[in-house]
Amino acid sequence: MSGNTFGTLFRITTWGESHGPAVGVVIDGCPSGMQLREADIQKELNRRRPGQSDITTQRKEEDKAEILSGVFSGKTTGAPISIIVRNRDVDSSKYEELRNTPRPGHADLTYELKYGIRDWRGGGRSSARETIGRVAAGAVAKKILSSHGIEVLGHVVALGGICAKPASIEEIRENTEKNPVRCADPEAAVGMYAMIQAVRSEGDSVGGVVEIISPGVPAGVGEPVFDKLSAELARGLMSIGAVKGVEIGMGFRSAVMKGSQMNDPITIKDGKPGMLTNNAGGTLGGISNGEPIICRIAVKPTPSIGKEQCTIDMNSMDETKIKIRGRHDPSIPPRIVPVAEAMVALVLVDMMMRGGFINPVTGEK
Repeated sequence: MSGNTFGTLFRITTWGESHGPAVGVVIDGCPSGMQLREADIQKELNRRRPGQSDITTQRKEEDKAEILSGVFSGKTTGAPISIIVRNRDVDSSKYEELRNTPRPGHADLTYELKYGIRDWRGGGRSSARETIGRVAAGAVAKKILSSHGIEVLGHVVALGGICAKPASIEEIRENTEKNPVRCADPEAAVGMYAMIQAVRSEGDSVGGVVEIISPGVPAGVGEPVFDKLSAELARGLMSIGAVKGVEIGMGFRSAVMKGSQMNDPITIKDGKPGMLTNNAGGTLGGISNGEPIICRIAVKPTPSIGKEQCTIDMNSMDETKIKIRGRHDPSIPPRIVPVAEAMVALVLVDMMMRGGFINPVTGEK
């Protein structure tokens, strides 16, 4: 199986399966001399771990990060950083009965058709637990970005058809982590929470939209043709399992706008060129323009649901029906927020290193 590594100069390789002994990541290309503790990584892992509220899977995992290499006396050495998170609360019994019946909406069938074998315990490599490695590496990337005055902030802007009011960066900072759905609009958050509870009681699930904003990115990041910043962001975000669409700036809304509405007027801000609006989402021609980077992802409903679904028996090749039991999130968007932030942070660090904005050895400008 190839394709487990992401990035060019700042590279990560994730590994492990949902019900295996552990999952983790190897980070290659982290600058030396940066202060890094397991607590820095744990802070982000705690945001994505299961069992953090009554609307997430009740699998009980500490998700405790252990740094195995690349850090000495509290500082990065420039060597590969290996981080491991051990799986503790593993219960494969609910998956035994599904080992020969691929679950609709999951990668079971495509894995089976491609490789002829799959780890059926909790989805194996295709499980959302793979994202632990991304979030751990993203914590390191965020630390690098923060030293350059760059933030990465995610929040849920729509869930089950309930849409949040537009939020300022200050409101996103202030409100997002105060409610279990991670919505910066407190009023909409109440409705989203009720929606999740309702669909869960029906044995169903619901999807939504997550927005990621990154203020502080300087102008000039990205290349103009194939290595566009927008293209790399889309690639990174689309690599998350539940993501079915990516927007940059106005995205699909730009298709129904006039040029006079879509174009961002150019002005002078603090003695430098700037934009009066940010419909482009911080990129023009694949290159950052100095405005906040704005991305949105469409997150599908959790495919593991309690309703009866049609599938086949891979042994007999007969049609059959299944109901999925076990511990699953009734809605993915609240827990995908730190994963999406991590992917944006990883792309930004890598692209800034490639463009000379971050020294790959020292991490400085």
